[in-house]
Order: sequence, then C-alpha cells, then structure tokens
Amino acid sequence: MAGESLIQEVTGLLPQQNCEDGVLFPIVLSPNPKISKAVQLTEAIKANRAWLDSLLHQSGAVLFRGFHVSSASDFNDVVESSGYEDFSYGVGGAGSRTKVVGRVYTANEAPPDQNIPFHHEMSHAPLCPSKLFFFCEVEPGTGGETCIVLSHVIYNKMKQKHPKFVQEMEQKGLIYTRVLGEESDPSSPVGRSWKETFMTDNKIVAEERATKLGMKLEWIEGGVNVLIGPLPGFRYDELRQRKVWFNGVAGGFKDKLNDDPSKGVMFGDETPLPDDVASDCRKILEDECFTLQWRKSDVLLLDNMAVLHARRPLITLPRRVLASFCK
Repeated sequence: MAGESLIQEVTGLLPQQNCEDGVLFPIVLSPNPKISKAVQLTEAIKANRAWLDSLLHQSGAVLFRGFHVSSASDFNDVVESSGYEDFSYGVGGAGSRTKVVGRVYTANEAPPDQNIPFHHEMSHAPLCPSKLFFFCEVEPGTGGETCIVLSHVIYNKMKQKHPKFVQEMEQKGLIYTRVLGEESDPSSPVGRSWKETFMTDNKIVAEERATKLGMKLEWIEGGVNVLIGPLPGFRYDELRQRKVWFNGVAGGFKDKLNDDPSKGVMFGDETPLPDDVASDCRKILEDECFTLQWRKSDVLLLDNMAVLHARRPLITLPRRVLASFCK
C-alpha cells in the first residue's frame, strides 16, 4: 500500500511480547531503516491508515517506537493524523486529568506511587471511547509501567475458573457504587469530586447529567453516593465476534471515602459477589498481561473494546505519560 515502506513491523524488540492465535500483542512498528530521511509518524500514519486499522483489529494494541515525537503538541498531531474522531473526556469520567493541548490530556493524575487497576476506559458510561492513544513524554525512572491484556482472554479464563459466577453476572448484571466528595481527592485514582465529575456545582444539574449517564445520586453529608447500573458485566465485540470482560470486578481501589472495595461492585440484584472472585480475577489479569516498559517518544494505540490497561506504581521519578481518546 502507498507509503508502507515508511514503517515496518518489528519482532524481537519486546522480549515479553505475547502471541495470540499467531498475532503478536502488541504489534510494534518502527521507522524503516532503509529510508534515508527521518520518518515522520504523522506522515506514516496518514499513508497507512487502512493497514494500521487492520493491525489494530488483529492485535488490539499497536506500539509506535523510534519515531521523533517529543512534545504534547507533536502527540496531538499524531492523534489528528489518525483520522479518528475526537472523544472529549468530560462529564462522568472518574479519573482526575487535565487538558494539555488540543485533544491531549494528562493520564490519570493519581499519585505516581499508586497502582491503577485494569480497566476499560469509561466502561461504566453509556458511551466510551473506542480507541486510546498514550504517549511517553518523559521516560519513567523505575516502575510506572503500563500493563495491557486482551479482554476476551480474561473473559474465557474467568469462565473456566468461575463458571457459576460468570453465568450469574451475565444474568443479573453488576451495580457499582462510589462516594464522591465535595472536593477532588488528588490522593485517589478515582478522586474527582462530584462537581468536577458532573462539571457543575448545582446539585439539580448534577442529577440531570447523572441520569443521562444511567447513574443515580444519593446526597450525603460532605458528598454524594453514586449508584451505577445494573450494567452488563461483559460486552460482545461485534467486529471480532467474541465476548469481552468489560467490568470493574477486579478494581479494588480504596480512598478516604471508599474504604471497603468489596462494596464497590455487587450483582444487579444487590447481592454481594463471591469473596474469591475479585482476587482470582486480579491474578489472572497479572498472569496474562503484557508489561510495557516505556521509552521516550513511544506512542501506544489501544482498541478500548479489546484491551484492558493498568498502571504499575512508579518507584523512581520522573514519569509523564499523556493520553487521548477517540470515538
């Protein structure tokens, strides 16, 4: 295809690359060394959109490594070159993040020493982004890796391990509860205040916006209890004809207002989940995931329907990873 020679698939660059049905996860693309001039990632993407879409469909994750992408503005140009429509991160998002430039945001601003559990971006919302871009502006010192895993693999493993639970989850759905405070909590990975979450300080407006997102608000002293669902615990990936693990069962986050993770997720009939399900799910996620050691200028493209992602704690500063969301 036109322009394909600008970039090439690279194997053996990532020792822990997984292989699923003969397809590498993630697929790694780098500049073609036979090209004498510097290869611009924006031009390579524009020239190869159909090919890149097919790679993303096959693998679920594409890592661009070795290109000269040095700033948030450069990253925004890369996102624009993809042709994917912007998904604005606004009302309903749980993670605290700041808009940097154009379509670029900071990644979750939770303290870097905290783990961010595996999730699909905005899986609790009626509409969520279909694709995610991440960009390493500042390479981590030690730790701070991004972990990715194929969601249909987790679904299949959980069905093997806990068939009764998966059947019950599919029948009843899941309900999520979370307490949001009056002010944002920078120490929490899901610490947006209700005002920031619903982008208003008016409780009536917040309730209206919550209703549109399928959420119910119960006002309490100093904040609000948010009930989400019942929602399906899985989704059916129409493009790939398979079920995917699309839920927060393994979340297990704790903060000042949410001190009992076991109460965060329950069946749609408000009965508790089995005690061992969340811990077993977390173990399966860790066993099956690929851990990306970031390098400066890396750009990672994920299919949000196919892939869950997580963040390992940062041990040694610095680290700066930016994100962008596409419809």
